Amino acid sequence: METELLAELRAIKHRVPHLAGGLVASVDGLLVAHDTHGTEPSGLAAMTAASLSLAQRLADTTGQGDFRESLVRGEHGYVATYAAGGSCVLTLLAHPDANVGRLHLEARRSAQRITALLNDTLLPKDAREARDY
Repeated sequence: METELLAELRAIKHRVPHLAGGLVASVDGLLVAHDTHGTEPSGLAAMTAASLSLAQRLADTTGQGDFRESLVRGEHGYVATYAAGGSCVLTLLAHPDANVGRLHLEARRSAQRITALLNDTLLPKDAREARDY
């Protein structure tokens, strides 16, 4: 599964100009796969989980429903996090000149593919076969 996730991270990096890298982490902050350079991935996965917890609570408290995504804009670029199923998140790092609309579009698609990969890996074989009918 890690190979497929890494391939998806590399593919989105090619589809989104000015994307610096990304990772897939569990909602508990455990690193699953990464394509980050110059950023320590385990620490970023842990910080993503902390940020996710706050974003989930904010969405819930304000009546906005389940967490879908968050975007942090810093002086030197963006950190974007997207739900990837109930157990993982996709976090992407982008340079300041990235097209945020394109980032969202491609990241949402990647998050769906990552969710499918995770579901295919986590579901028992008989449940996958029943789902395919």
